Amino acid sequence: MPSEKAKVKNNGVRNIISPQPGKTQQREIDETSSSGTSLLHSSSSHKKTQPTETFKDTPDIICLSHLRWNFVYQRPQHLLSRCAQGKRVFFIEEPIFSADPVARLDISEDGSGVVVVVPHLPQNLSQEAINADLQVLIDSLLAEQKVNKYICWYYTPMAIAFTRHLQPQAVVYDCMDELSAFKGASPTLKNYEAELFRLADLVFTGGQSLYESKVNQHPNVYAFPSSVDVPHFGQARHLQEPADQAHIPHPRLGFFGVIDERMDIELLAGIADSRPDWHLVIIGPVVKIDPATLPQRENIHYLGSRDYKQLPAYLAGWDLAMLPFALNDSTRFISPTKTPEYLAAGRPVVSTSIQDVVRPYGESNLVRIADTVPEFVAAAEKAMQEDTRTSEWLTEVDTFLEKISWDRTWAAMMKLIDSAIAARDTEDKVSSKGAVGTQAPNIITRDFVFDYLIVGAGFSGSVIAERLATQSGKKVLVVDKRNHIGGNAYDHYDEHGVLVHKYGPHIFHTNSREVFEYLSRFTQWRSYEHRVLASVDGQLVPIPINLDTINKLYGMRLNSFEVKEFYESLAEPIEQIRTSEDVVVSKVGRVLYEKFFRGYTRKQWGLDPSELDKSVIARIPTRTNRDDRYFTDTYQAMPRHGFTRMFENMLNHPNIKVMLNTDYQEIQKAIPCREMVYTGPVDEFFDYRYGKLPYRSLDFKHETHNIPVFQSAPVINYPNEQLYTRVTEFKYLTGQEHTKTSIVYEFPKAEGDPYYPVPRPENNEMYKQYKALSDSTPGVYFVGRLATYKYYNMDQCVAQALSVYKQIAVKA
Repeated sequence: MPSEKAKVKNNGVRNIISPQPGKTQQREIDETSSSGTSLLHSSSSHKKTQPTETFKDTPDIICLSHLRWNFVYQRPQHLLSRCAQGKRVFFIEEPIFSADPVARLDISEDGSGVVVVVPHLPQNLSQEAINADLQVLIDSLLAEQKVNKYICWYYTPMAIAFTRHLQPQAVVYDCMDELSAFKGASPTLKNYEAELFRLADLVFTGGQSLYESKVNQHPNVYAFPSSVDVPHFGQARHLQEPADQAHIPHPRLGFFGVIDERMDIELLAGIADSRPDWHLVIIGPVVKIDPATLPQRENIHYLGSRDYKQLPAYLAGWDLAMLPFALNDSTRFISPTKTPEYLAAGRPVVSTSIQDVVRPYGESNLVRIADTVPEFVAAAEKAMQEDTRTSEWLTEVDTFLEKISWDRTWAAMMKLIDSAIAARDTEDKVSSKGAVGTQAPNIITRDFVFDYLIVGAGFSGSVIAERLATQSGKKVLVVDKRNHIGGNAYDHYDEHGVLVHKYGPHIFHTNSREVFEYLSRFTQWRSYEHRVLASVDGQLVPIPINLDTINKLYGMRLNSFEVKEFYESLAEPIEQIRTSEDVVVSKVGRVLYEKFFRGYTRKQWGLDPSELDKSVIARIPTRTNRDDRYFTDTYQAMPRHGFTRMFENMLNHPNIKVMLNTDYQEIQKAIPCREMVYTGPVDEFFDYRYGKLPYRSLDFKHETHNIPVFQSAPVINYPNEQLYTRVTEFKYLTGQEHTKTSIVYEFPKAEGDPYYPVPRPENNEMYKQYKALSDSTPGVYFVGRLATYKYYNMDQCVAQALSVYKQIAVKA
C-alpha cells in the first residue's frame, strides 16, 4: 500500500460546507451494481460534504462500524467526535435493506462534525452481491468527496469483505468488543478478523481483558480501556433530576445502557423481589432480546432510551448505580464505559464480577463487586451507607478519574497513528530504493514510541516491565549496562557445562504466596531447602546456630530445654539494642559472637558489628532444635531451568524490547519514552549531588574441579582468618548432575559494583536527601535495592515491584 507522511492540523476549521437550505444533492455514478440496477445514486441530506483546502494535507478517517451513530453514545462517538475537530471523519454504518431497487448512500453531518454515511441496499441480495454493491458505493463516496489520503478505522472486521482493495495510509482496528461472542454473530467474523489483523498497522482494544485476548495476534496491540468525560457526568453532582423520574421513590438503583443478552435479568428480578422498598431505574434501548422476558415489578421502572446529554440529570436522582451484567461469553471481554461515568457522577457503584470492572475499579475499592442476589443487596446497602460524597471514597474516585479522560485517550491514539504512518512512509521509501528484506524485530529506531523506559533488567525492572506489557498494554524499553538480563541473579553454563551463578549464590525463598504464584508463571520449580555450615574451631557446624551446633562445638549432649538455658547463661543483658553487636551479644553472649559473627561481619562490611545498625544481624536467628535449614519460609525452591531462563520468559513479550550494554543516558533523548522506572543507584541518577552513598562490593573467584563433589554443604561460611567469607558449590543449588563441579569464593571489598547498602546513620541521612529529590522528580519511579538504598531479598524485590506497578497502573 502506498503511503505519504501525514501532517495533522488541529485548527478546528470545519471541513464540511452546508448547501442551501432545502436542497438535496444527487449524483449518478456510471456503474452497474450487482443487484441489477443500472445506476447507483448517492443522495446527500442535511449538509453537503466537500473537501476544503484547509485539510488537504491531513488524512481523512474512513470508519467502518457495526454500530449506528445515533443509537447509543459510546466509544466511537467519544473518539471520532474529537477526531472531527482536526480532520474529516466519515462514519460508515452497516447497510439498511428496503424494497427500493436502487442502492444509495444517505450522507449527513452530525453536530460534532462527523459525516454519517448510511448505505441503503435492495432486499434479498446474496452476501456476495451486498459486498459488491458496498464496494462500489464506498468507492463513489471517496471519489465524490475527493478523499485521497485517508486512514481506515475498523470497528467491525466484517467490513474487510468490501474494503480490502482500499489503499489507506494506515489501518486501525479499534476492537471494542469480542463481537464473535455476541448473539447473532456471523460465523465468518473470526476469519475476517484474522485478515484484519494481517492488514492492520495498529490494534486498539476497549479493555484490559480484551487486550490480553488479542495481544499475541498482532505485534502492535494497545489497551485503551473505557475513558470518561468527567465535566459532563460531573454535572450530576448538582443538577435537578427530570420530571419523569422525580415521582419514583427512594432509594433508587439505576442503570443506563443497552439492554440485551448481557443483562442478568434474573439478578435484576432477584434484587427487586428481595428489596421491594428499593426502586430500580432502567434507561436504555432493548435489543436482541424479547422485551417480554424482562422482569416486570412495581419497583422496576423502564424509562426507555435517553439522549447522552440527558444522562447526568437522571444520574443526579440515583442513590446507587448498577452494573448487573450476566457472566457469559458476551460479557467476558467487555469494559463498560458506564463504570467511570457513574463514578464521575459521584454515585456509589455495585457491579457483577466483570473482569475489566474488578480490575482496576474493584481492586482499588472504587466499585463494590457482587454476583448473587444476597451479595448484591448487601454490597448495595453498604455502598449507599459508606461510599458517600463526604467520604474519602469520593476523593479516591476523583483522583483516579483525572487520568482517564477521552481527550488523553485520543491524544495517545493519534501519537501512535502518526508513528504508524511515518513507519509506512519509511518502508515505502526503502522499498522504492530497492532495499531487500525487513527490519529485524528487536532493532530500535527513533520512530518507535515507548511508554516506559525501564533502567535495569534485574528483578525490579523485569517484573514491572512484564506487568506493564501484559496487564496495561504498554510499550516498554528495558536497558541495562551489563551484557545480560537478570541482574545479580544471572546464571549461565560455564566453559565446563556447569550451571553457575555469576554473582554468587541466589537462593529463592518467600512467605508471600502472591510472589511465588507470580514467578510460577515463568518457571517450573525444583524443591530446595538451603543449608549452610560454618568453619569454627576446626569443625564444620550448622548455621544458624542450633542444638547440633552447640553440642558438636562443645562436645555436649544438651536437649532443647537445656540449650535454651545455655543460651541464656551466655547472654548479656543490654538495655537498649542499637548495633549488630548488641543484637548478638544480648541473645547468645560474647563467646559465640566472637566465634560466629564478629569476624564474618567485619569481612563482609568492612566495619565492626558495633559500628553497624542492628538491622544487619537482626534477621539471623538462633534455634533450640535441630532444624538446620538456613531459611524457614513457606516457599523454598529454585527455578528448574535457572534464573536466566525465568527472566527470558518474563521479558518474552512483543511489547518489551531489551537493549544490553547500554547506559540509559546514551539513548534517553534519542528514544523518547513517556515515563521511567529507574532501578540503578539513586545517587548516580542525581549526579552525586549530596555525595556518594557507600556500598559494599564483592569479588568472585570461580573454580571448576574435576570431581563430582567439592564440599559437604551447599555453602560453607568462614567467619575467621580466611580473606573470603564463604564458598558455594552450585550443583547443590541447581540439582545438576555432572562429573565435574564448580565453586565460587567471595571476597568482600569497598569498591566495585554496588551490592549492599551500608546501614550507618550518616548514610541514611544522606539517602533521605536523595529520597526527597526522587519524590519530587515527576515521571520517574525509583524501585529496588539501589534506587531505594535498602537491602532486599529477591522476593522482597518482586513484592516491591508488584506494588509499584499497581501504583503506576492506577495513574496510567
